[in-house]
Amino acid sequence: MINKLYEKIVTFIKEEYLFIILMVIILFLGFFRLPYNIYVGGGIINLDDRIIVKDSHNLSGSYNISYVKSLRATIPSYLLSFIFDWERESIESVKVDENDNPTDMWKREELYLDEANDNAIIAAYKLKGSGLTINKEILKVLYLYKESDTDLKIGDTIISINNVPLKEFSDIKEIIKDFNVNDKIEILYDRDGDTRKGYFILKEIENQKKAGLYLVKLYDYDIDKEISFKYKSTEGGSSGGFMSSLYIYNKISKDITKGRKIVGTGTIDSNGNVGEIGGVKYKLKGAVSSKADIFLLPESNYEEAIKEKKKNNYQIEIVKVKTLSDAVDYLEGR
Repeated sequence: MINKLYEKIVTFIKEEYLFIILMVIILFLGFFRLPYNIYVGGGIINLDDRIIVKDSHNLSGSYNISYVKSLRATIPSYLLSFIFDWERESIESVKVDENDNPTDMWKREELYLDEANDNAIIAAYKLKGSGLTINKEILKVLYLYKESDTDLKIGDTIISINNVPLKEFSDIKEIIKDFNVNDKIEILYDRDGDTRKGYFILKEIENQKKAGLYLVKLYDYDIDKEISFKYKSTEGGSSGGFMSSLYIYNKISKDITKGRKIVGTGTIDSNGNVGEIGGVKYKLKGAVSSKADIFLLPESNYEEAIKEKKKNNYQIEIVKVKTLSDAVDYLEGR
């Protein structure tokens, strides 16, 4: 029986070898991944589905984050990107250094999201003017310089350096100023709830004495309402911070949506400053496709958005903002 099956397989291969070769080529073209991301379009996320503010009022309209749809390039999608004017980004260009790996890169995106969420809450409460107490800053490792020599990994929280507790970012410079390049400095840090002792060695980087770390600043704070986020595991980054802050402000203060569908994008810092983002034309397209009334974006991205609006005859109101306060003032006055 095995011999007969073997003979059938051999006969099939001989008779259909051209078909088999064609299928192998198609599979190779379809599944072989190139070192590029391809940006193919945009969409929106209603923040009612991502942020929960307990004991707050409902909104008559909606706030939505615009995002870019992307995929890892294959040979067909890479070639199609030249026809459909999709943007291509080299995987290498988003690495901090050659030692970066996909796990570290995604962990970094999660940290950016955590930072954006903290800044969104703090900026909203600062604008409201009450209900917020900041206890201390939390400093987490965002990435390590290639020259670094340390026990730390991305995502670790630094508790103390040389037995001096860290309360804010500026403490690090104050602590290391009396040390020399190549000195080994003791640190206490937290990794996934486990407190550990470690070290870093001071290095000369860019003609400066540095620990070889780049840190992201989160916060320990108290607020008068319970706020939680429920982003999906595939969602990260900082470009939704501005709209999250605007949404939270409306939930803890007053509703100024006036029944409108408001879409936007931009980073936010803890003082309410709105920062530049990428992929504007795709995010604007997503807002238009969702029939948004208003598209809010950073001032630095405004000209690109207006160019896209004129080019495609989009029927949407585009508003540039520098701060969270600018957005609130505009929506209140319209």
